[in-house]
Amino acid sequence: MSVIDAILNPKSVAVVGASNDPAKLTGRPIAYLQANGYKGTIYPINPKSDTVAGLKAYADPRDLPEAPDLGLVLVGANRVIDAVRQLAEAGTRACVVLASGFGEAGEEGRARQDALREAAGDMRILGPNTIGLVNLTDRIALTASGAMEMEDFTTGPIALLSQSGGILGSLLSRAIGRGIGFSKLVATGNECDLEVADFLATLADDPSTTVIAMYLETIRNVTAFRAAAEKVRAAGKQIVVYKVGRSESGARSAVSHTGALAGADEVYDALFRQLGIIRAQTFADLLDIPAALAAGRRLKGNRVAIVTSTGGAATVVADNVGLSGLEMPAPDADTAAKLLALDLKEAVLDRNPIDVTLAGIRPDLFRAILKILAESASYDAIIVVAGSSSIAQPELVSDAVQEAMSITDKPLMVYVSPEAPNIVRHLNRNGIAAYGAPESCASALSALLPREVVTADARPVAVFDSSHLTSGALNEADAKDLYARFGVPVTREVTAATPEAAGEAAAAFDGPVVIKILSSEILHKTEVGGVAVGIQPADVAQACAEMLERVKSHTDAAVDGFLVQELITGGVEMILGYNRDPQLGAYILLGAGGVTTELYQDVALRLLPLDRAGAVQMIHSLKCSALLTGFRGKPAADIEALTDAVLAFSDMACALDDRLSEAEINPLFVLPQGQGARAADGLVVLS
Repeated sequence: MSVIDAILNPKSVAVVGASNDPAKLTGRPIAYLQANGYKGTIYPINPKSDTVAGLKAYADPRDLPEAPDLGLVLVGANRVIDAVRQLAEAGTRACVVLASGFGEAGEEGRARQDALREAAGDMRILGPNTIGLVNLTDRIALTASGAMEMEDFTTGPIALLSQSGGILGSLLSRAIGRGIGFSKLVATGNECDLEVADFLATLADDPSTTVIAMYLETIRNVTAFRAAAEKVRAAGKQIVVYKVGRSESGARSAVSHTGALAGADEVYDALFRQLGIIRAQTFADLLDIPAALAAGRRLKGNRVAIVTSTGGAATVVADNVGLSGLEMPAPDADTAAKLLALDLKEAVLDRNPIDVTLAGIRPDLFRAILKILAESASYDAIIVVAGSSSIAQPELVSDAVQEAMSITDKPLMVYVSPEAPNIVRHLNRNGIAAYGAPESCASALSALLPREVVTADARPVAVFDSSHLTSGALNEADAKDLYARFGVPVTREVTAATPEAAGEAAAAFDGPVVIKILSSEILHKTEVGGVAVGIQPADVAQACAEMLERVKSHTDAAVDGFLVQELITGGVEMILGYNRDPQLGAYILLGAGGVTTELYQDVALRLLPLDRAGAVQMIHSLKCSALLTGFRGKPAADIEALTDAVLAFSDMACALDDRLSEAEINPLFVLPQGQGARAADGLVVLS
């Protein structure tokens, strides 16, 4: 038995600080264990009592007749460290620490949390600052939360992991009210030791769990999280995450566009997409989407039929479904003929929504309509709108939907239009996803669409000695030289120390050129007048002299000289960047480039490592990819060359690893098919 298994299903529990009063926080855990029929051994630890809750009490965990699987620590923060040390010395495998006043409480609390971890030795810790966990599958409540006072718990295939105890209690109460069943609930608290990733990996093997819902504030160990999520996906299970902190702005650097475009939340989005994790956009989604997934049905297409006994409610549902990108086609000729053959003269059966409002619908006819739609080739899912008439007869809807579900694997769900929580609960408890909000139907259905997950195959990392490179920003010529070493195609260009030398160098180019000021201290050259485009070779010397005077009037930065560069025309401008998120690690950014980069915000992110399939997915996920494939008669761009450039750039990032702070190409010109790509500008910052 693993440590996590011992926490979720312990054979013995020592309750440190247990009280005889079940009304008190310290009395609740044993009361909950006993009330739910816990079959293991409970050891109350209380030096002031001989018995607690009818059980023999012990003064110290070290006095126990055996080493317990789990210790539940209920004492205050000032006594926790001693209690944890005693449990560890007794040979306890793991403990749950409920007390607050640790890492969340400033510098002093963090020091106390470090001391707590040290006191535990090899014993594992869940918490501190947690409400504990509940194994509903096996009826084991290891918590003092008042949420357990509620009755009528429903078990089901959804596990919930939360970094907030309060949120876990909130979701549990909401789920009970809606008839949604859980398998396991774990609040990880401060995660001084065990993290969500540890439980995620174990739940991948839990036969009682098919969907895992997560409330996340942060990810402390992204490597462990990625491995656990991949294990869950390999087991055929799905993860839904509600990640707070969406409003965090994100620029980690003012140096590059990449740092401004990719805030912390966008990097989390990229991570979740790569791992096949569904991100809940609203707090309600964190129950709505798992409830739909738990039914085990998936959309094979995006066509939805709406069956309603109330026209207005169906319109609201249709609006939300349409906004989610799903389609609501009218029935095909064969389906329409079967519906019309039912001869419901006052019903509208050959359109979608299929409105039976005035038909005085009977159960047999309702079943017949759902059977026709379930068997129809026109639809991939069905939403039934339950109107006010269903309040008195909830079985009219549930029986018909269950019968339809028995003959099809299409998703079926119910929108309950009136405020009727009893109907929602009745339907959910009978295995039918039911919602009291039209938005919920749309978001739940969208989550059932197929998701392409591109995993990165390992690419060999080049051995590169970067010791000769100085720290800080490189000038553009040196940055491009570094790019070229890894196979990134760059523009043809020459450096020159003086305006006169630049003029001489320009004579070697056919036609107009681009000239730039060269400086490792000027990273945004256009802002100081340090770029001139389309200059004739004969005019280069004078243009450089004027540029130098202009730049000097804006900045005191040191100037290394000038860059004379071929003029690229006719390509699609892209931005290709690299940055490092302090929590999630290194990532690549690709998007629409040029001076309007930050205006359009059309970018794709992917955490490293990156392979060809991942690079191709990034390219085609962009709105501007239409420009690459040939837009309104323009020639198709060299997407293969762009893919090669992205991979070469990624290889450079992997080879430089921690030495690379930021890197960016903007613009990266993607020329017409067969003509390649060129990095026309370059930025590199080394640590």
